[in-house]
Amino acid sequence: MEQITRKAYAKINLGLDVMRRRPDGYHEVKMIMQTVGIYDILTFQRKERCEGIPQITIKLEQEDVLGTAPLKEDIPCDESNLIYKAAALIMKTYNIQESVEITLWKNIPVAAGMAGGSTDAAAVFHGLNEMFALSMNFETMKELGVLIGADVPYCIMGGTALSEGIGEILTPLPAPPPAHLLIAKPDIHVSTKFVYENLHADRLQFHPDIDGMMEALKAGNLVGIAQRMENVLETVTVREYPVIRQIKEEMKRNGALNALMSGSGPTVFGIYEDGETAKKAYEAVKAQRLAREIFVTDFVVL
Repeated sequence: MEQITRKAYAKINLGLDVMRRRPDGYHEVKMIMQTVGIYDILTFQRKERCEGIPQITIKLEQEDVLGTAPLKEDIPCDESNLIYKAAALIMKTYNIQESVEITLWKNIPVAAGMAGGSTDAAAVFHGLNEMFALSMNFETMKELGVLIGADVPYCIMGGTALSEGIGEILTPLPAPPPAHLLIAKPDIHVSTKFVYENLHADRLQFHPDIDGMMEALKAGNLVGIAQRMENVLETVTVREYPVIRQIKEEMKRNGALNALMSGSGPTVFGIYEDGETAKKAYEAVKAQRLAREIFVTDFVVL
């Protein structure tokens, strides 16, 4: 197959707990991950080798597919990009001798706590697996994916899942009931490394009720899910960036069942039972100029 196009969906964390910091510096987590309807688009094109050497080329398109694409300068197209790292790992593992050109239409906010880079890397696994008929199953892709990043295995799987370990231990869960989401990323960049380095897991005053949320998911109880939404990383990020709290409060003031920061932030999402309320909340957040990138979307079942 000469050309393949894949969508790479963003994620949010309906709940995020950190259990402890391991001796190797990684943190053990217990999270509920959920795919949402914001996505990047990646197109894969086979190319001939240049001077006998397989090449990986990343091209960035700035066509604004969903209405709020980030700036080009925020996204590197070199070896530091997770797209490149995933492609290089696959090509080395399977001794692929052809060149590949990957074109990216970027819509997921950058450095936002929505796994934008990880989901692009996951799309590379799916895309090159199909293009070169590699016959990788999910387990193989996830084993390789964790070498790229802790969120990559989940993004390879997608849907609703309990994520444990450093993110590589995944248990599929029932999808939440249909709902409308308001997602807003303020115009700030948050370092995931900074957040985890300043989180003291042994001193946390609370832990999210992840088990209770799993029961609410099994029961299809949207209100029960919303009531249990908590993220321990807010103890660091909200203190440093008060705008996150402002967005949460604005969303709840305008009808959200609850609102929460996703991942290490700074993106905030609110859950709404009806679309009109979500749209009005969108206008309220926009009017307050609390965020540059704002979306009304929904859960995605994969």
